[in-house]
Amino acid sequence: MNPAARPAGARSLPLIDTLVDPGTWRRWDEPVTELPADPAYRAAVLRARERTGLDESVVTGEGVVRGHRAALVACEFGFLGGSIGVAAGERLVRAVERATRERLPLIAAPASGGTRMQEGTIAFLQMVKVAAAVTDHKSAGLPYLVYLRHPTTGGVLASWGSLGHLTAAEPGALIGFLGPRVYEALNGEPFPPGVQTAENLLAHGLVDAVLDPAELAGATARALRVLSARDGSAPLPAAAPAPVPEADDTPAPPAAESIRRSRRPDRPGVRALLATAATDLTALSGTGAGERDQGLLLALARFGAAPCVVVGHDRETHSRRGPFGPAGLREARRGMRIAAELGLPLVTVVDTPGAALSPAAEEGGLAGEIARCLAELATLPSPTVCLLLGEGAGGGALALFPADRVVAARHAWLSPLPPEGASALMYRTTERAAEVAEHQGVRSQDLLAAGIADRLVAEEPDAADDPGAFLARVGAVLEQELAALLARDPVERQAARRRRYRELGLR
Repeated sequence: MNPAARPAGARSLPLIDTLVDPGTWRRWDEPVTELPADPAYRAAVLRARERTGLDESVVTGEGVVRGHRAALVACEFGFLGGSIGVAAGERLVRAVERATRERLPLIAAPASGGTRMQEGTIAFLQMVKVAAAVTDHKSAGLPYLVYLRHPTTGGVLASWGSLGHLTAAEPGALIGFLGPRVYEALNGEPFPPGVQTAENLLAHGLVDAVLDPAELAGATARALRVLSARDGSAPLPAAAPAPVPEADDTPAPPAAESIRRSRRPDRPGVRALLATAATDLTALSGTGAGERDQGLLLALARFGAAPCVVVGHDRETHSRRGPFGPAGLREARRGMRIAAELGLPLVTVVDTPGAALSPAAEEGGLAGEIARCLAELATLPSPTVCLLLGEGAGGGALALFPADRVVAARHAWLSPLPPEGASALMYRTTERAAEVAEHQGVRSQDLLAAGIADRLVAEEPDAADDPGAFLARVGAVLEQELAALLARDPVERQAARRRRYRELGLR
């Protein structure tokens, strides 16, 4: 066959064959028949077509991934280094726009050296329209998943390769803005080893996972069961799941007793909650902007049939590595953005003795991050549930607290400072901490009476004594609360949240 006239559907890519269900792949590409006028570039294109069986560096289409219909765009690195020129850029944009029109989740699998140098500046500017099309897709409330393959560099990484709601990378993949060969040519020395690798990007919060291609279909389907739930491709909960027994009405223990119980080292935290009570769990890593704070957990999950984004304080990491800082709250705000963009409920889990108190936290803008979290949670369009699971000390706890509904464990508490700190501030001694806590009304029962909390979950006698049963109750309560919020009118729900905090303490 004449490579100049090779049809667009000549073949797919090995990754696509691995990712989509057998027999479901359907190409969207129209053939690229025009050839460059420049003889050398024309010859290079013809050789690339002959070698790869493709007419351009980009393949687009749709398939089914473990039962989920999805659009896919991918690069063939063997075609001129997977580079993007005008034809490839236009093919990408048309595929993204079609995925948006047909309301399909979009999976991108770049492997590219970036801009096609043979086309120069006009190719360079293709980044703009591709980024704009992806942004429109996300603004339509549709998931955008990225799998960075070896290698992904230059303008591809700096546009559609870095805009995913979730981003995974191929093990050992070279991923960087400036390719190492260019860096060495410009600077006269090699780029430092180990920086532009998938694993290093994971460590720095730039990708969410490093996945072998064989794992990609399962991971993608798991994420789509949560991310696409509002579009009807996964089941949503009934409006009224089975009722969950409320906390018993025995007299509330003293505040000091609840605080002591909440601080037990063996008390279950957010990780245990997800392991016991959630399904379809997908962990996210970092802010996507070069920061990762392991004191803050970010994940996609389902409680029963209810999908959600989960943002929570990780008490296990805190006990080993110290408290979370401003980067943790920037990670939390990433979760809020995902929930807002995709119309997913947000579950926040409060369980912290307080955020980091250090020069680094101050210089990193901790107070500003608390303020931005409060502002976003107060105005977030998504349904929100806060689970007060254990300790709730200071601004670091408050940053994740505002919600449509607040569920509190029986021995959980919320205070402007740790009681010892409040005692020291008021009386210049920590000896009156128990008295201060009682006076401030920090207990879950006090929060319920004040309209700060809406519902208590029983502990028998506390969560650490029977964690499995306790966490199962919490999971059932969360499903019930999320189902009820999903059934409410969004405008009324958001107005009620604003009224709640506007009128708190005035009645």
